[in-house]
Amino acid sequence: MVEDDDVHVQEDLIVEVGLVRILDSQVKKLRGKEIRKVKVLYDEAKHEMTWEMEDLMRQSYPKLFPW
Repeated sequence: MVEDDDVHVQEDLIVEVGLVRILDSQVKKLRGKEIRKVKVLYDEAKHEMTWEMEDLMRQSYPKLFPW
């Protein structure tokens, strides 16, 4: 059993999450407009990935875009 006095919690902890790599890319066409998206892998262990806008990812993570 753990006593309340033994537990100390820091509320200001921040976990940095960075991109691992770009997996795929695609172009969505909406009413004559093209939106470029990339599939981003965030966590290899959990296979967490999502589609993000390419131009925003290029600004934030230019090293992931050698092309």
